[in-house]
Amino acid sequence: MKTKITISDIAKELGIAPATVSRALSNHPEISTATKKKVKAVAERLDYRPNKMASSLRSGKTKLIGVLIPTAEHLFFGSVIHGISNLASQHGYDVLIYQSNESEAFEKKGIDTFIDARVDGILVSISKNTTDFSHFELAKEKNIPIAFFDRTNDSLEISSVCIDDYLGAFMATESLIKSGYQRIAHISGPEHIKAFSERIRGYKAALSQYKIAFDSNLIYTGNISIDAGRNGVQHFLKLERKPDAIFGVEDFTALGALKELKTIGIKVPEEFGVIGFCNDLFGEHITPSLSTIDQKTVQMGEEAFNLIYELISKKSEKTNYQKRILTPTLILRESSKRE
Repeated sequence: MKTKITISDIAKELGIAPATVSRALSNHPEISTATKKKVKAVAERLDYRPNKMASSLRSGKTKLIGVLIPTAEHLFFGSVIHGISNLASQHGYDVLIYQSNESEAFEKKGIDTFIDARVDGILVSISKNTTDFSHFELAKEKNIPIAFFDRTNDSLEISSVCIDDYLGAFMATESLIKSGYQRIAHISGPEHIKAFSERIRGYKAALSQYKIAFDSNLIYTGNISIDAGRNGVQHFLKLERKPDAIFGVEDFTALGALKELKTIGIKVPEEFGVIGFCNDLFGEHITPSLSTIDQKTVQMGEEAFNLIYELISKKSEKTNYQKRILTPTLILRESSKRE
């Protein structure tokens, strides 16, 4: 059985004190560059692995970040996690990921799991079915830094990173108007989630800007899914005054709308325009390709880590509530571009 290599083993081979080895491995400024190189070379050759548990007991930090996402099915969250993990690794942090499955109960369990794991900080995108937010307050009471990304709740005064959902929705709706569509519907998400209520607000603002009367019949509340897109189309096509375009609250909803329109035999974009929100990977590979709003997912992940890292670093100080808002980009593809 292979014996676990310790700092003492490295020190013995080099003929130096274990304390010097420990400082060299932690990049202490009092240790010379030459000594650090020698120590690290021997550590690699002997396959030395630091005892993270012992290190966390000494420092009071586990170097773990908990990331709670609503679902792993959407590439959006995978891309955000990619941004978080990249920077976390550079700063010596590992990432624990917990999936709430859009369930308030699972979300609460995830927070409990992170608290038990003694993570240094928590990043959360709120479940669409969460209406009680007491579990986030619990993390704050435990003095664990917490921040939201993408799906946020301003009433909790928890720092957050998100895209400008209002502006993105305005841009999406405006692009349909500029393409000549005159009666634009919106398939929304649960309105208690700020991101989705902001998208409704941006949709209405674009209509107002172009002097198009808002019609409440042209909003269908969905649940962020392909089925929501299909059901929304079926609902709208039963109206006496039917729409000629749909702005989907996110790309899976827009995909469902496209699939249903294709099933019915309505031509996109000639007869009907569709635009989504997210810029999920599949959008450019379907026919017709999907117009959308780019949410800057990797940048969002990087900003989320930067935010939680700052909160962790200033844990003993009174840190001001922060909102970091990214600027979206319009991606025009075939589904909304009429000749």
